[in-house]
Amino acid sequence: MTTDSSDSISSDDAPAASRPTAVRWCVLLCLSTLALLLYVDRVCISQAEQSMRGDLGLTKGQMSWVFNAFALAYCLFEVPTGHWGDRFGSRGVIARVVIWWSAFTALTGATVGLYSLVVVRFLFGAGEAGAFPNVALVITKWFPLREQGKARGIVTTVSLLGGAAAPIMAGYLIGWIGWRSTFAVFGAVGVVWSAAFYWWFRDSPAEHPRCNAAEAELIAFGNAAKPEHATDESIPWKIVLTSPNMWFLGAIMMSSATLFYTQFQWFPTYLKEARSESLHSAGWLTGAMMIGGATGCLLGGLLVDALVKFTTHRKASRRLVGSGSLLLAALSMLAVPHAESAWVATLCNASASFFAMLSVPTWWTVVAEISGKHGAAMWGLMNSMGGLGVIATTSLVGWFVDSRERLGAAPLDCWNPVFEGVGLLLVTGAIFWLWVDPTRSIVEHPPHQPSGTRIDST
Repeated sequence: MTTDSSDSISSDDAPAASRPTAVRWCVLLCLSTLALLLYVDRVCISQAEQSMRGDLGLTKGQMSWVFNAFALAYCLFEVPTGHWGDRFGSRGVIARVVIWWSAFTALTGATVGLYSLVVVRFLFGAGEAGAFPNVALVITKWFPLREQGKARGIVTTVSLLGGAAAPIMAGYLIGWIGWRSTFAVFGAVGVVWSAAFYWWFRDSPAEHPRCNAAEAELIAFGNAAKPEHATDESIPWKIVLTSPNMWFLGAIMMSSATLFYTQFQWFPTYLKEARSESLHSAGWLTGAMMIGGATGCLLGGLLVDALVKFTTHRKASRRLVGSGSLLLAALSMLAVPHAESAWVATLCNASASFFAMLSVPTWWTVVAEISGKHGAAMWGLMNSMGGLGVIATTSLVGWFVDSRERLGAAPLDCWNPVFEGVGLLLVTGAIFWLWVDPTRSIVEHPPHQPSGTRIDST
């Protein structure tokens, strides 16, 4: 087996005498179950939303405050929790944030009104904010470059499978034990996961007792620029905040996140109110829509690895995948208002999710390429910028649909402009991809080149 020697080596070509172990794939299993749990806990509220509004006497506009409380906390805490992982290692950070968000998942079922619900969901978001920045850091430490795209694709695929399963599971659990007990059940699982993860996982391959020297060497080969240990260096904010790449990638995530959050927060309600679907039917259709995104993530990860292996045109290849994917997602969303049935609307949303998620592993890869020793913090920064768009869009959706209903508009006329607006936002994300430069660092530059560091010349 042969690969590009600048990226990695295969197990057959490993420089150590013994064959490499496969502990990194067990690490990937841990990360995947973490992503599954995270999205089950995050998405289950979409299926419970209608029941919660009825029991607590809330409007859609007020529920948008609840959704935004989560999104705001997510934005605020991604950078600090990512920096904690860069500095102290991801093992302790991940274990703590899972316990934290699991507790507040369970406490969601104990809320008694709008204000308690907003507070609990804010604290829930503060916990979940630390997960994916540290997952990104673990992947860069535990996988050779040629396998990182696949690893990122698998993690995001499983997360969306969790998002697909959550509405279905939540629909049946809500019908059986009620929405309050449903949140308690989901929250309890995270505590068990956290204890098992902390007992087994280690921050680097060299520290894990089951990872042999051959696997550690295989992982390190071709990744000389990757930090081997946690860093206590401060983030160079002046360089970061003046980097066009940082702003472009943040804006791209804003468009993708707006699509995703509109779908998982409001799509079940749209199906029930505008398409007259039942609770269980809405759960299955929402799950089918999320499977489209999961498939896109998996194929996107394989595509990134192929690009790393077979092309040296980093700028052109990353831009083509990112921009082309978001443009196709936009066209899919713009088709939703023309759908004649709930199934056709679901297929259009699934297509939009597929193409948007196809670009996500490429986004992760570019962030890793340009973030140096501050990978988790920079991932958190640019991902949290997506949350700002989510906050604005969530508020607008709740307010807009409520306003249209008060004016007596037909249910479909209340919701169709929402999909059109998201489609147009995806077009802007596709345009921003054309300006991303994956060869320029956002965290360092040599004194003789103050505009940034060229990582390579392609």
